[in-house]
Order: sequence, then C-alpha cells, then structure tokens
Amino acid sequence: MSFMKKIGVMGSTGSIGTQTLEIVRANPDMQVVALAAGSNVDLMEKQVREFKPSLCVMWKEEAAKELKMRLCDMQITVLSGMEGLLEMAVLPEMEYLVTAIVGMIGLRPTIAAIKAGKKIALANKETLVTAGHIIMPLAAECGVPILPVDSEHSAIYQSMNGENTKQIKKILLTASGGPFRGKKREELLNITVEDALKHPNWAMGQKITIDSATLVNKGLEVIEAKWLFGMEPENIQVIIHPQSIIHSMVEYVDGAVIAQLGTPDMKLPIQYALTYPDRRPLEGKKLDFYELASMTFEKPDTETFRGLSMAFEALKAGGSMPTVYNAANEKAVSLFLNRKIKFLEIYDLIQGAMENHKVIANPVVEEILAAEAEAYEYIDRIRRS
Repeated sequence: MSFMKKIGVMGSTGSIGTQTLEIVRANPDMQVVALAAGSNVDLMEKQVREFKPSLCVMWKEEAAKELKMRLCDMQITVLSGMEGLLEMAVLPEMEYLVTAIVGMIGLRPTIAAIKAGKKIALANKETLVTAGHIIMPLAAECGVPILPVDSEHSAIYQSMNGENTKQIKKILLTASGGPFRGKKREELLNITVEDALKHPNWAMGQKITIDSATLVNKGLEVIEAKWLFGMEPENIQVIIHPQSIIHSMVEYVDGAVIAQLGTPDMKLPIQYALTYPDRRPLEGKKLDFYELASMTFEKPDTETFRGLSMAFEALKAGGSMPTVYNAANEKAVSLFLNRKIKFLEIYDLIQGAMENHKVIANPVVEEILAAEAEAYEYIDRIRRS
C-alpha cells in the first residue's frame, strides 16, 4: 500500500509554488489538500480544478469572492486573509506545508503549522530572518522538521547529511554575484529596472531578482543560515561563484569540504524537502562535467554591494534589527521596481532605517510586526521630507 503525502502550498501561484505543483504532478503519491495565493484568481482557479484541494485561500477578499463564484460547481472551501491562512495552517489532513508566500504574512501561519505538528518545507525567507529565535526552538519543542527549500540552504542541509554537526567549522554560502558582478559604484548610478531584472542563471520572481543584484538576498540567506544550522555569523562565509553549479558547501574541522552541485533548478531542493530522507528521479537537465569547462570563485565586493555587509551588521545587533533590514529592503525594492528611487538608494534607505531603529532583544511576534511597520514608516517619512 502506498502512503499519500498530503501537501499544502502557501504561495501556489508564485515561482516556488508553481514548481512545487510540477513536482506533485510527477509524483502520484503526493496529493495537494490546500492552496493559498495572493490575488491571481485565474491561475488559482486552474490549480484548484486540476489538484482538487479541499481548501483554498486568497489573501485579498475580493479575489476570494471572485474565486468562490467561479468554483460554485465544486465542493471546496474558499477563505481569505490571515484567518484563512491560519485555518489552512492547521488543516487536519495536511502533513507538509510548503511556505512559499512572500513577506511577513508567512510568519503567523508557519508558527501555527509548527504547533499543529506539520512538516515545514520553508521557502519564506522572512520567517527565519525576523523570527528565527522563535521558530527554531518551537520546531524543536514540537518535534517538527524545518526543511529548507532555498537552493543554498538545501545544499548545506545535504552537505551535512550523516555528519556530526558539532564538527562543522564553517558554512560556505555561494552566490552568483547577480547581473552587476564586477561593476563599481559609479557604474551602478543609472541602473534601470530592466538591467537589474536580468539574472544570469536563475529564473525567479522580481523581488528576489533585485535582491540578488544588490546581494541583499545573500544577506538574508546568511541570517537564515545562522538560525537553520545554529552557526555564528563569523562561521558563515559568502563566496561568489558565477556559474551557480556549487549551490553551497560545508567545511569541517579536519579541513574537508563537502559541497552539493547541480544545475540551477529549484525543483531539486523543493523535491528534496518533500521526499527527505529519500531521493527520487527528477526530469530536467543534469550536470555534464565534460561541458563544464571551469568553475571560478571570488570574494564578494561588500563596499559596492553593501547589502551583504549590512546583513552581518543586522545579525550582530541581533533582536529586531534583522526585521528592520528585511522590511526596509522590501520597501526600497518596491520603490525601485516602481521607478521611484535609483538602484543605489536601496542601500541608503536600508542603512537609514537600521540607524533609526532601537533594538528589541528578544522580540515577540507583535514586536517583530511593529519593527517592520516602523521601518516602512521611516522610509515614507524620509521620502516626504
């Protein structure tokens, strides 16, 4: 008898969400029991008709109303907003929750799902960046695994498999360097939105692509790695690796370095999180070492791309500071994508918000959300003045 894996996907219409559903399509023993998305009613309707979950949630209430009308011929519960997400998080028949929803919205549902004993396939950065000090102890207490979906964290997880984690010397987090690798500050003065959205290796959503260009994405991953793997910031090293073949590495006390390699394809880490500790065949281009002429590595330029050094500063300050780093970046990237500020101003806004913030040492969820709101308000105020 085969055992069905029952999966909920939060953020099902985004890049990670749609790829998760591709994996479900290829694995007959996986079943989608719940879906959640923001406002893309057309795609959600298609997904619901194909996967037939018992529950779906739209963040926007109007979108939920519209969806409900379109699905009136189906037996399905349609909910909206945070209440809907919280109900989905504790859905009794769901075993795995893929948290691919973007932003702080993911925080409360993830906590609720952990308390309800769900396995978490984590693709929402904000959860650990802002609340790692809450999430990791809670997951340990509830005996719930947090399986990273990010390609870098998945690579680290895989490179630690079967090893004594007390014997790790450092984590080596690789970064492609983004579209502007090698450029100096003056060359970035008049960067357009179009330039910044041209990622050399990965196909991702707009915000993450910009974060990759500023290296803020790598900064967020450093903060996540600290919590996921219990590493001190000084034991996390970022290495620019333009080919994106080595997804990350772990160095042990004896000097051995274990790396995970593969083509740049998010489906591998998603599937690994859903089938761990097993591996399964996966369609797609595989690594061909004959084609791979060379792999190169370099030091990140943290003076030009300040996103990374500011993440280490936020980690050092601790408490609520990573929340401010993340929130200020979110707001700044949105302003840049809407052509309201220049590329390099993203850094200035993050720095300003961090300097303006008074750290709360062990923030509870309400204080984390308040710190986020404060960073947004600070940026609005600066832009008005």
